[in-house]
Order: sequence, then structure tokens, then C-alpha cells
Amino acid sequence: MMRFIPVLLILILLAGCSGHEPARGEPTEALRTEPFDFEVEGRKLSGLLDRPTDRDATGTIVLVHSYGETNVVEQNWYYSLRSRFAAIGLNVLIWDKPGCGASEGEFDINQPVQGSAEEVVAAVRELRGRDIAGTEVVGLWGGSRAGWIVPLAMHEESFDFWISLSGVDDRENARYLLETNLPLEGRSEAETQKLVGQWQASFNTLWQDATYEDYLNAAPDLKDDDFIQLMGWDGTISEEEFLDYQRRFRTGELAVDEDTGLMIPVPNFRQILSSIDTPVLALFGEKDTNVDWRKAAAIYRETIGVNPKASLTIKTFPDANHSLRQCKTGGIRELLAEIETAPFADGYYETIFDWLAERGFGTAQSS
Repeated sequence: MMRFIPVLLILILLAGCSGHEPARGEPTEALRTEPFDFEVEGRKLSGLLDRPTDRDATGTIVLVHSYGETNVVEQNWYYSLRSRFAAIGLNVLIWDKPGCGASEGEFDINQPVQGSAEEVVAAVRELRGRDIAGTEVVGLWGGSRAGWIVPLAMHEESFDFWISLSGVDDRENARYLLETNLPLEGRSEAETQKLVGQWQASFNTLWQDATYEDYLNAAPDLKDDDFIQLMGWDGTISEEEFLDYQRRFRTGELAVDEDTGLMIPVPNFRQILSSIDTPVLALFGEKDTNVDWRKAAAIYRETIGVNPKASLTIKTFPDANHSLRQCKTGGIRELLAEIETAPFADGYYETIFDWLAERGFGTAQSS
């Protein structure tokens, strides 16, 4: 009997995706860093603003978090990546989520993506209200869950470009994650189908007319599976939580696609993507077992890719996982073991900085 939290959407551990690196080595001279605070709904969120040391910035890039807690300020997250952006003349803005670091509020592991998008908009409006060089051009960078957050932010505020890493499609990803990882864990096709079926049956009780007893009986084998335990899905929610989820589905606060039986994180997601009219760079690892990268890439092509006002570039890396790091299997267990040690995919940095340079975002190529 698994503990299923619908908005969990295991875009797991993209904290490591493309840059969550503790500071290493001597500080670079390319950037100077200062505190950056702003308010969202009366809460102060605290982060960092980097500026180039050798020139006025020609633009700003905002780093948008994926899933999980953050510790940006204390651990100087993404330092290597931030240094590279500063070296080509870009400011870099990043902050800790509510309840993390010095940011006020309470951390919510299942914070709605709409709330995260509001943070992005508030941060950028605060930044643009200050007399800082480089805020005339602002772009967004983010992976995984940020693939829902960024389009929502771009729908509310004007931005100049978007770099998407391991982006998501228009449905939640837990079923895909199970279907791709269970065989890597040694489960047979029959065992995989059984466990995935039980996962789906358990979730169905939350949005269909079912009882708490139905929920408790829907997935008898999940709790004993090692991979389910690794994911933290081996417990049960309380009856009170169960009834609250059913209420949220009934009222429309949470939405599900009845044809697929999957959550809809962002209603009208395709329409929102279609409205993006800026350059977009989308990077995917072809061994990503967290999100269905093929479906995500197809959605980008069908929306952003046909908008004459937009410009879409898609690059895939054959031997890269969800974190865009080199891998053998792409499985979550391997990702966890090597999240900060495996090198990034060959050409990862070059692709990003060549793309920026070709469009005039930055004044020098990163080495």
C-alpha cells in the first residue's frame, strides 16, 4: 500500500541537473555576488545576484529550481555554472525556496507549480525595478519541474529566452518512471505491469468514486518492492488525507486526464507553450527514465516549433540521463549514486554557450 502524493511528480533529484554543484576550488574572478531579497505574498525570499566583474552585464539569466529543497546561499549552489554565465557578461539570479535557507515561509515538497511561477515573476519584477545593468534582457534557465514553471512565468511576464533542461510533457511522470526503471531493477515484464497497474489503481481511488478501504486494498505488492521503497512510496496516506485529495479533485483544484488516468499539472499547457514567442533551447538526455523526453520534445515541436514568432532548438544527448550527465542505464539508482560525480554529457556546456552567443546573449564565448 503505497503513499501516493499526486503532485509529487517524481522529477527527482534534478537538484543535480545541469549544475547543482557545491562550490569547489578557488573562487573565480568572473563574478561578484551580493544578496538579493524580494517578497512574494508577504514572505521574504532570499537569494543571490551575481554580476560580471570586468564589464557591465548585457543580460540576466534566472535559474529556476526543479523538485526538492534548496540551500542556494549557504552551499553556494550552481557556482560553476554561474561563473560561466558571468564570464560571458550575464548577471545570474537565484534564490532559496520558501522555508529553505533564509527564505521565509514553510517548505512544501508539493508546492503547486503556479506558486513557483509567481516567485519567478516577483523576483524579476523586483530586479527590473532596480538600477542594474543587464536587466533589459532577461532569460530563464531551468530543468525538469521548471518545464512547467517557466511557461507559466512567461505567460505573465515578458522574457527574452528560455533554456529548458530535461523538460516535462503535459502529464505527470510517475507512471513513466516506473515503466522505465522497474525493468532496470530486474523486474520482468509481467512484474512491471503488475506494479504499474497497482500504482495506477491506487491513484485512481483518489479521483474516482472510491472508499478509503478501496485505496488501502488497491496496491498490495508495492510496499514490498525495493524500488518502491527507494522512492519512498511504501507507506499509506491517512483517511483524512485521502478524503482531502478527493475533495480537491471534485472541486477542480487538482485535475486528471481521464483518458490516461494521469495528473494534469498545468491546465492548457499546450496553449501556453504555443504562446511563447522567444528563442528556446531544449536539451534532453536520451536515457532519461524520469520524464518521457520523447513526448516532451514532440510537444515542444508541435507548439513552440510552429510559432513563427518563436525559435526552437532541440538537442539530445544519447548517453545522458535526467541530470544530463553521462550514464550507462539512466536509471534512478545509478543517477542517485553518481549525481555529483558523473561528468556532464559531451557538448553540454558548448551547446548552451554557443546557442547564447549566436543570439547575442552574452559578449564572449565560454571556454
